[in-house]
Amino acid sequence: QVQLVESGGGLVQAGGSLRLSCAASGRTFSNYAKGWFRQAPGKEREFVAASNWSGGRTYYAYSVKGRFTISRDNAKNTVSLQMKSLKPEDTAVYYCAADPTPPYGPGWYISQRGSWGQGTQVTVSS
Repeated sequence: QVQLVESGGGLVQAGGSLRLSCAASGRTFSNYAKGWFRQAPGKEREFVAASNWSGGRTYYAYSVKGRFTISRDNAKNTVSLQMKSLKPEDTAVYYCAADPTPPYGPGWYISQRGSWGQGTQVTVSS
């Protein structure tokens, strides 16, 4: 059974930092793009950041560019999201995702060959 498991969510004040991690088990995703989506209450799930298979190319939503940094460790089968200068509007459930194809447009499509994590809550207080 393939699993992506997120960790590192929590409550932080505006301006603070958090680091999310995602570990894959059941199979390796070393040749998959990996990344993050988020979903705020009452809103659709939106793309946040992604990394191609090697980590040599990264992709960010405009709203987080310059504040969030994605990184991956293929040896450990993990992907991380360092979040800085957090804002209340960053409050959401953050989902880890993996797919053979990296983003090629304004968003990122997770196909049936991809996988999702169960999500971790990030709450930013004002």
